[in-house]
Amino acid sequence: MTERFKPLSLDEMTPEQRRMAENVLAGPRKAMSGPFSAFVYSPETGDRAQALGAQVRFRNSLPEKLKELAILVVARFWTAQYEWYAHHKMALEAGLDPAIGKAIAEGRRPERMSAEETAIYQFCSELLETREVSDATFAAVKDRFGEKAVVDLVCTMGYYCLVSMTLNVNRYPLPAEATPLQKLK
Repeated sequence: MTERFKPLSLDEMTPEQRRMAENVLAGPRKAMSGPFSAFVYSPETGDRAQALGAQVRFRNSLPEKLKELAILVVARFWTAQYEWYAHHKMALEAGLDPAIGKAIAEGRRPERMSAEETAIYQFCSELLETREVSDATFAAVKDRFGEKAVVDLVCTMGYYCLVSMTLNVNRYPLPAEATPLQKLK
């Protein structure tokens, strides 16, 4: 499969597209890979999306391992191949137990998680599956991490749902060495 949105060089971009690309390139990402090759086709929206992404990815109040756990739950929900590939590595580097990633990849609830991991996993899974969270699930995250973290978690999930959908629609390719996620029933 090839990308549906042709990656553009800076020379091919309109001034608005170039501004968005320059904002991405000047930030911590340093590349127009992933969803940005599609976002550039709507540069005003894409620029706002990339700014939200920079906030939730690089200035999140959640501990890195737990933020990456949330991203993996979202990537698995959408079977977002590239999102999983990129963030699975980041999650492992942040200290997530490989068994947790393996269970999520297989569509199973991980068996052994810390209380903090359980709170994040439950919140994300419940919100994606039921479109809401129970009082107990809300309290489990709020009581451990605070209200700011609850908002950061919801925004992280929302942003990575957008990224996952964009990558899937664009058919963004996996590197040759990547193992694709299997579709869940």
